[in-house]
Amino acid sequence: MEIGVPKETKDREFRVGLSPSSVRVLKEAGHNIFVETQAGAGAGFTDDDYASAGASIVTTPLSAWNRELIVKVKEPLKAEYKFLQKGQLLFTYLHLAADRKLTEHLMDCGVTAIAYETVEQAGANKLPLLTPMSIIAGRLSVQFGGRYLESQQGGRGVLLGGVPGVKPGKVVILGGGVVGTEAAKIAVGMGATVQILDINVERLSYLETLFGSRVELLYSNSAYIEEVVPQADLLIGAVLVLGRRAPTLVSRELVKKMKPGTVIVDVAVDQGGCIETLHPTSHTNPVYEEEGVLHYGVPNMPGAVPWTATQALNNSTLPYVKQLANEGVKALVNNSALAKGLNVDHHKIVHPAVQEVFPDLV
Repeated sequence: MEIGVPKETKDREFRVGLSPSSVRVLKEAGHNIFVETQAGAGAGFTDDDYASAGASIVTTPLSAWNRELIVKVKEPLKAEYKFLQKGQLLFTYLHLAADRKLTEHLMDCGVTAIAYETVEQAGANKLPLLTPMSIIAGRLSVQFGGRYLESQQGGRGVLLGGVPGVKPGKVVILGGGVVGTEAAKIAVGMGATVQILDINVERLSYLETLFGSRVELLYSNSAYIEEVVPQADLLIGAVLVLGRRAPTLVSRELVKKMKPGTVIVDVAVDQGGCIETLHPTSHTNPVYEEEGVLHYGVPNMPGAVPWTATQALNNSTLPYVKQLANEGVKALVNNSALAKGLNVDHHKIVHPAVQEVFPDLV
């Protein structure tokens, strides 16, 4: 099969759909891979690296897009819509619940669109293609949050870890899934005071085995949220509802009660986010101030560490890419986890969660 790897066009998105080592595996399986020139440069992979692995380097986006299977990282942007073709397989992050225009275009053009974030399997690692980026985004949320708390960045000048004789900063994490857990690991490691709120009692029990008394674990309800949010130096939104928009847990009125110069990082912003005042930003302009609080809403946070993120993503996506290349659309019949990743097919929305968000398009 012919596989295309276009260069990502989202603002400062330096990840790439396939690493040279993945290209080599696919080439050895008999496939032809077409990589747009400089597609991997931001992640530290040169055109020569890809050529050595067996890829053909192409000089235009069209030459990469004009293939049977397209492997990307982020959803196609408006300028890329013209490249999508009927019957083409598109394998990437889509987050359609927060993007009606893209959903409509995928339906119109007849592409078979499979979303990394909804590939779902049985067992502990339920969302295998979302997990590696969730781990990275969770860890980065505290790293970035700590940075924007610095007064030179507009923050209130709090060191999350504190020092002997001065109390540490307080990190409040909404959601105890993969993102929330990884954020807590970094925050605890830095010496911050940490609270996690979640509606899953089982998950809270698991987190207790992980953190013991180092983290305060609270059942998430409006009363607790209203109590802890105004006390936070760093508030992290880490709420995922599979395939749907994240619910709004923190209202504008509650944000007004936060201390001036505190920081909000919402990792779920690409699914709508759980903070009323927060909207998507970019790596070029990552933060803005509203109600006296710094808001960080970059939807592609792992793009800040593309060398790490590309390899972590490829470790998980490669088996699925290989199966799609080997079997084409039959892979969706033969692999139930991959089938759950199917969002749009034959001009129709097929994923139940996306159907719920856009009932008028069904």
